[in-house]
Amino acid sequence: MSRRRSIRFRGRRGKDKAFELDITSLLDILVILLVFLLKNFNASGVVVNVPKDIKLPSSDSQSPNTTGVIVQVSPDKIWVDDKLILEMQKLPPRPYDHGGRRIIPLFDELVRKKNEVNLLNKQTEKTKPFSGIVNLVIDKSLKYNYLKKLMYTCAEAGFRKYKFVVLGEKSI
Repeated sequence: MSRRRSIRFRGRRGKDKAFELDITSLLDILVILLVFLLKNFNASGVVVNVPKDIKLPSSDSQSPNTTGVIVQVSPDKIWVDDKLILEMQKLPPRPYDHGGRRIIPLFDELVRKKNEVNLLNKQTEKTKPFSGIVNLVIDKSLKYNYLKKLMYTCAEAGFRKYKFVVLGEKSI
């Protein structure tokens, strides 16, 4: 019997060459994947559910939103943190005060939110203090006079920092 086919030499067959792996292309793929993931990562942590009634204006802005109370305004409704607080078809008897500059239901809800945050700060030690930031999600068809009423109402309730949520260029 030949030497190659014998059982004694069977284990030595195929172990003559060392196996080499070229990882250059694998590293290239991993670097590209890492850059892609870092580019698409959003660290702001703010999630805004925009109602279908609101058409956002477009912008080239690159700054992310910060955490705060979210006020969403369509031409006929107002929401605070996804809670409907005012419908134009069902207006209360006196929806405005301060000479028609302050929206009463919005003011009441924002004051309640502020008091809720302050109460939470008193109960726990490691919470962030009240920031006074309001994220405004406003329909682009609203008039500037109504926008002034919204901002005045927010300022009177203690929310003096405004962040306008807009539709970015990439989302269009």
